[in-house]
Amino acid sequence: MTTQTDIPPAETGGERRSWLREHSELGVCVLLLALGVLVLTDALTMDVDIAQRGPVGPKTVPVVVGAGLLVIAALLALDVLRGGRGQAEGGEDVDLSEPADWRTVLLLAGVFLGAAVLIEPVGFPVAGALLFWGAAFALGSRRIDRDPLIAAGLSLVTYVVFNNLLGVPLPGGPLMGVL
Repeated sequence: MTTQTDIPPAETGGERRSWLREHSELGVCVLLLALGVLVLTDALTMDVDIAQRGPVGPKTVPVVVGAGLLVIAALLALDVLRGGRGQAEGGEDVDLSEPADWRTVLLLAGVFLGAAVLIEPVGFPVAGALLFWGAAFALGSRRIDRDPLIAAGLSLVTYVVFNNLLGVPLPGGPLMGVL
């Protein structure tokens, strides 16, 4: 015969949240696992011409990276479930009791979306300059005399390095003939 004291209490929502909060690093494990599966799936379904294959084919690096992500996800999950916790850096000055700064997050998201929309019609140099200047503004810089110049210079250097030196074509927009 069982008594009321022999039956373990049902797990409450608060206990479940507490366990999840104590093991929040498992979210990183899930992310690494999903990324590893995605990389492996993409690598193993890649069409490779027989003429492209050599001692190290185009599938080799993605397969190694995907397998490494899976191993790291498993090892991290094992460590977290055994009680391991990530330690905050000594110089970290984040006050977790303060709410998130949603204004800055939304400004940055708007700047990124704006740059993505503008990159085709106006080209990378102009869209990149607006991206760099908008990000600096969203993060608190109010130097109107120097920020646009730095953003334009950074954007042009990035365009030249990727387009001319690395051979990665970026849309030049109206400046295509000038650069």
